[in-house]
Amino acid sequence: MPLGFMLFSVTPMLRKFSTILVPMAVLFAAWVIVFQIPLLSPEKQGLVPLAPYLLHFVGMLLAWHFRRGRVFLALLAVGVCYYLFRTQLVHGTDTPEAWLIYRVLMVVVPFNILLIALMREKGVWTMAGRMRLSFVAVQIFAVWMTVRLDQHAVWVALTRPLVNWPALGRFAMPQLSLVLILLAACVALLRAVSLGSPIEGSMFACCVTLFVVFRWLWSPHVPETFCAASALIQIMAVIQDSYNMAFRDDLTGLLSRRVLNERLAGLGSRYAIAMVDVDHFKNFNDTHGHDVGDQVLKMVGARLMDIKGGGSPFRYGGEEFTVLFPGKSAKEAHPHLEQLRLAIADYRMTLRGEDRPKDEERGKSRRSGSRNSGEVSVTVSIGVAEPGERHGTPRDVLKAADEALYKAKNKGRNQTCLAGGR
Repeated sequence: MPLGFMLFSVTPMLRKFSTILVPMAVLFAAWVIVFQIPLLSPEKQGLVPLAPYLLHFVGMLLAWHFRRGRVFLALLAVGVCYYLFRTQLVHGTDTPEAWLIYRVLMVVVPFNILLIALMREKGVWTMAGRMRLSFVAVQIFAVWMTVRLDQHAVWVALTRPLVNWPALGRFAMPQLSLVLILLAACVALLRAVSLGSPIEGSMFACCVTLFVVFRWLWSPHVPETFCAASALIQIMAVIQDSYNMAFRDDLTGLLSRRVLNERLAGLGSRYAIAMVDVDHFKNFNDTHGHDVGDQVLKMVGARLMDIKGGGSPFRYGGEEFTVLFPGKSAKEAHPHLEQLRLAIADYRMTLRGEDRPKDEERGKSRRSGSRNSGEVSVTVSIGVAEPGERHGTPRDVLKAADEALYKAKNKGRNQTCLAGGR
C-alpha cells in the first residue's frame, strides 16, 4: 500500500504572510497618493489617468514573456474595467447605456477575477491559455450583444439585492459583486499563505483593488490610482516569481547553488562555511519512497531557514546543504550548527499508510512501497571550516568543510566536525 507522510509546517507565521505584506503596502501608498494628487500642477494631474494604461501594457508584456497566464488575464480584466470607466462611466450612469455598462462591469469583472483566483497556471499561449482567452472573447461578445440589443433584464436580475440587509447598502455596489470579490479574496489569500507565491499575493491585492474602485468609483483619482497600483503589484509579482524560479530551490524554498556561487565571491576575510548532509538518505528513500524523501528535504530546509547566528542557508544539491556565516569563525558558528543538528534529530515525522487510496500508479507504489506506519526521524552530519593557511579562498574553505563533513560521517554520523582554521 502506498506510503504517505504527514508533516506540520515549520515556517514562521510572518514568513507565511510575507507574500501579501508588500502588495498591501503598495495599496496603502496608493491611498495616501490619492490625497496628494490634487496638490500637483494641472499638467501633472493630466498625466495621472495615463499611468494605468502604461502599467497594464507593461505588465501584460511581462506576463506574456514569462508565461504567466493568470496575471495576463487579471491585468486584462482590470484594464478593460478602467478603460470602460474612463470612456463610458466617467460622468456617471445617467444614460441607459452607461447604466447597463456599469451593471455589467459589476458582475463580469469580479466573476472573472474569481475564476482566475481558482485557476492553475497554464501559460498564455498554450492550448489551455488559448482556451481561456477564447472564453474571455466569448464573454466580451456576449456583453456587447446585450448592450447592443438593450437586454437590460438579465443584468437587472443579477444586480438585485440578494438579502434584505440595509447595512450592505454602505458598500455602494451590487451584493453579488461583493460576494464574488470576497470569495476571490479568500481563495487568493489562502493560496498566498499556503503556497508562499507572490502571484497569489498579487491576486489578493487585485481583489482589494476591485473593492476599493467599485466602492469609490466616482471619487476623484481613486480609479486611476488604484488601477495603476494593482498593475504595479502584478508587475512586481511576475518579477519576484521569476527571480524565485531562477534563484530559489523549488522543493525547499532555499536559495540555490547559483546564488551561493555569487555569495562566495563577495565574502570578506572572516567567515565560516558549513556543509550539511542528511544521513543515510538513499536508504531512507529506498525504504519509504521519494515522496517522503522530498518531505524530509523540505523539513531540513525549513529548519535551516530558522538557523541562528546570522547563517544563510543554501541548497547545494541532492541531500546536501550549505550555510554561510559571514563575520564569524568556525567555533562561533559551531553552537548554532549544533542547535540545528539537534532540532532535526529531535523532529518526529508521522507516516501513514493504511488510509491511502489503492488506485495510484504502479511506479509510485513501487517507490513508496513500505507498508509500515509510525514515526520516523532523520539526522544530519555537518562539517564546518574557516579560512586558513591551507585554504585561503572561499572555494578552498568549501572543500575543507566538505572534508570535515565526511569526517563527521566516518565518526558515526549525527555530529558536527570542525576543519582546521586559522
